[in-house]
Amino acid sequence: MGNSDSRSYSPNQQCTSSKNDPQRGTISRTESKVEYVEAVVCKVNDINENEMKVFEIGEHGKVLLVKQKGEFSAVGPKCTHYGAPLNTGALGDGRVRCPWHGACFNLKTGDIEDFPGFDSLPCHQVTVTDKGEVKVRAKIADLKSNKRVKDTHAGSPCDDTSVVIIGGGPSGATCAETLRSEGYAGRITLVSKENYLPYDRVKVSKIGTATDIEKLQARNEQYYKDANIEILKGIEATKVNTDERIVELSDGTKRKYSSLYLATGAKPRVPDIPGIELNNIFTVRDYDDSMNILNSLGSNKDKDVVILGLSFIGLEVASSCVSKVKSMTVVGKDTAPLGQIFGSEIGKSLQTLFESNNVKFNFETTIVKCNGENGSIKSVELANGVVLPADILVLGIGTTFYTNFLENSGISLLPNGAVNVNNMLETNIKNVYAGGDIAHAPVFVKNNEQMAIGHIGLAQYHGQVAAKNILKKETPLKTVPYFWTMLFGKSIRYAGCGKPVSSLVDGNVDELKFVIFFFDESDKVISIASCMRDPVVSQFAELLYQGKSIYKKDLENDRFAWIQSIH
Repeated sequence: MGNSDSRSYSPNQQCTSSKNDPQRGTISRTESKVEYVEAVVCKVNDINENEMKVFEIGEHGKVLLVKQKGEFSAVGPKCTHYGAPLNTGALGDGRVRCPWHGACFNLKTGDIEDFPGFDSLPCHQVTVTDKGEVKVRAKIADLKSNKRVKDTHAGSPCDDTSVVIIGGGPSGATCAETLRSEGYAGRITLVSKENYLPYDRVKVSKIGTATDIEKLQARNEQYYKDANIEILKGIEATKVNTDERIVELSDGTKRKYSSLYLATGAKPRVPDIPGIELNNIFTVRDYDDSMNILNSLGSNKDKDVVILGLSFIGLEVASSCVSKVKSMTVVGKDTAPLGQIFGSEIGKSLQTLFESNNVKFNFETTIVKCNGENGSIKSVELANGVVLPADILVLGIGTTFYTNFLENSGISLLPNGAVNVNNMLETNIKNVYAGGDIAHAPVFVKNNEQMAIGHIGLAQYHGQVAAKNILKKETPLKTVPYFWTMLFGKSIRYAGCGKPVSSLVDGNVDELKFVIFFFDESDKVISIASCMRDPVVSQFAELLYQGKSIYKKDLENDRFAWIQSIH
């Protein structure tokens, strides 16, 4: 503690102080150029077992104090992703899960264990005096930042091994960071087809929020330089030779690898219809897509916009763009927005929400033709005969995989292009791993059945797991899918996996304030969704992570009694 090389990590300790301890108050110290503050935050009995409370340390900041198994832990009070108050989250066994997006942090170290996000929490020293006072000692800088970047090994010229990571998204970036923070000293090369450093993709479909790429980037150039992580921007992999362990790149160069991580992600599906090549037809996948849509919308609110697709992407674009357009119409084959996920009742309530915000729908149909003028789209024809004006068309109808370059590599692929991996994310080729959207990987909460799931939190988790397994720190997957969206100020969350046969709603669907339990054939709860009822989805995700189950009969007397079992 206190040496000039320390960063933000402080081990939690509990001890009984001597009778000469200072009186209750705030004490600031400077040790080896690192400023600390120490204060009594409460009495032992002021916080109950399995309780989380936020306390101030003088005027310097706040800490989250947790009492579990008779011991105290103190960490940063807000999620490092988007700043959610963690005291309103889900307290698990030795960790806390964010109420908004499901990121998890270890209470003893502050380390991020599940995602989204890149930073860990600062962790502060806790002592208990012989007077029963709980005292916290923290770095002042940590209290102000509420974030901790894990120390990274800069590599060694004596280590001639090399890891090549193909894919500059959140999965590849997390893999690279984890390799260094876990002590890997060899060469790391991250190949990115985009011209940017890894960035927060969550905001891409929230058109208008992703206006400054530097603000979205997870790390700056200096970070990667200090960590000796080579980033190749604007370059794609064109071939993988697994016999010689070589990756061929679009710039004509080749890279030798000891281990390879594939995280190229998914590409938006484009329908094969007449006129689809016209200008002002967009997909939504990356930063450039978002900026192109925003620039095409302009500021005059004079554009007719059509969105194809009733899933998360299409609805997020509609909700974030409707204030910038002349008209907004969403087209899809279902009978309600998100109906396939939440059912028709909740889908109809979402429809009402959107229509009250000037978004129109055309259900049970699709686009069969795009009509243009001077090379740009002007209208779309639907299968039901309706013609809609369209200055801009946004496509949100699913994805395929960026894995064509793996053909003839010997790596096992599904017919749809997904990559087969085991529970360590290793492919059929030794030392070749795959993660993120392209990985057909075991899902813990579905009896380790293999599935390809596209979501940023899972992609980052795959990156962390892959890195540890590359380093031979055997880490099996323990996947708990977690999804979320925000539509016109309504937060919708979902955790779990599987196709339900029945459901149970708790709350008011019309007001979009509810929890919905989804059941399989055995009446087991396989997933939970909520709207404006945090943190129940995070609590259920933690229950699943612990390998526990609940059934319909467990909900009869108290639908939320199971929450007590996750601590």
